[in-house]
Amino acid sequence: MLLTKPRAARVLLNNISWEMFENLLLDLGDRPGVRLAYNFGTLEIMTPLPEHEYYKEVIGDLVKDLAEELDLDYESFGSTTWRRAIKEAGVEPDNCFYFQNFPIIRGQLEFDLNQDPPPDLALEIDLSSKSLSRFPIYVRLGFPEIWCYEDGEITIYLLEKEEYIKAENSLIFPQLPIQELPSLIELNRHEGRRAIRRVVRAWVREKMAD
Repeated sequence: MLLTKPRAARVLLNNISWEMFENLLLDLGDRPGVRLAYNFGTLEIMTPLPEHEYYKEVIGDLVKDLAEELDLDYESFGSTTWRRAIKEAGVEPDNCFYFQNFPIIRGQLEFDLNQDPPPDLALEIDLSSKSLSRFPIYVRLGFPEIWCYEDGEITIYLLEKEEYIKAENSLIFPQLPIQELPSLIELNRHEGRRAIRRVVRAWVREKMAD
């Protein structure tokens, strides 16, 4: 019998107005384990699996570790709903971070993308559904950089002229080979989260000493 990898529950709804999307956000409130994306009348509702959540948390923690080792100020806003009515676009990243725009949003808890900058980095975990379909949403919201994790690899995408282009280096961590992170995770996954974080912090110090 052929065993297939379980897939996260994913539903697409068409002809959903912006008002319906915003009402759904209000109705759901703080609903753990559900992610939404809205794109010109199409609404995606996705319920992640444990594997998805594991890599979301691990890679999110490592982004913070990189920042700490490099003495970079940042803020993390998890799966916050980012939206602009005029663009008919809304998305909830697996995680998101401010780095370059940290001085602008320092201490801020409410955001309006009509006047505030979007996060500088979004993280998407692609284990059972492709985030590439979300890229037009990120374009209209103006996220400068996206990291996509899939099949043991991190791919960096940078926003250039209204589209995302694959890049070798991150704008935020240009001195680090980010693509090496997944192998560090897998080599130390069975040792636990603390072990992974210790190894990655040492890896940053080694890279910066070269």
